[in-house]
Amino acid sequence: MITIKSSREIELMRTAGDILARTREYLIPFIKPGVTTHELDILAEKFILENDATPSFKDYQGFPGSICASVNEVVIHGIPSKKKTLKQGDILSLDLGVNYKGYHADSAWTFPVGEVPLSVTKLLEVTEQALWNGLSVIKPGATVNDISHAVESTIKPHGYGIVEEFTGHGIGRSLHEEPAIPNYGVENNNVTLKEGMTFCVEPMVNIGTKRVRILKDNWTTVTQDKSYSAHFEHTVVVTKDGYEVLTKVKE
Repeated sequence: MITIKSSREIELMRTAGDILARTREYLIPFIKPGVTTHELDILAEKFILENDATPSFKDYQGFPGSICASVNEVVIHGIPSKKKTLKQGDILSLDLGVNYKGYHADSAWTFPVGEVPLSVTKLLEVTEQALWNGLSVIKPGATVNDISHAVESTIKPHGYGIVEEFTGHGIGRSLHEEPAIPNYGVENNNVTLKEGMTFCVEPMVNIGTKRVRILKDNWTTVTQDKSYSAHFEHTVVVTKDGYEVLTKVKE
């Protein structure tokens, strides 16, 4: 069931999103060669707790980290590790979830670690643009498929692989709610957007094949051909005349 959020619920999610955005900004200077993903996890958890919230991902269905830290060919759900040290030329997809008074916000962003090849820079740019193009069509009366089409049509001309096994999703009192929001067109996916709906749009794009596999830890999802993958995500609320991003730093 898709829930329409009250103004009170949206305000709680707005606060969760603000804490998330500030956590991401806090972590950016630490995304550099020599830092482990475990260190980023500790820093993120401390910052979130100090802001009277909790990490949404910690112990979610058994996930051991406070953040997902996915490096290079890891698409999503990278488990923070003392053994995973960032190095020059890596890319890091940093996925954060914040729970504030029972309401969640969720956002991911992919960062280069120092200088990366132009081909990788282009992957990041196209994936981020796909996110913004997907968001641009959001308004009451539009459909989920409008979002999916806008994302897909941004990515397809570049020949990248669009991950199909994982999608965007509704969010609120639960981290994952209806509706699912694929990054590719799905026939008859005509869920109509209404004011007060809250959800995440999140293109996951591979420089090579769209095919992925999950490692033995049952979380870490990697590209089958070990090509780099980018992931950009925002939590939004549908407003009376468009949308509001809840997980970006306030102007």
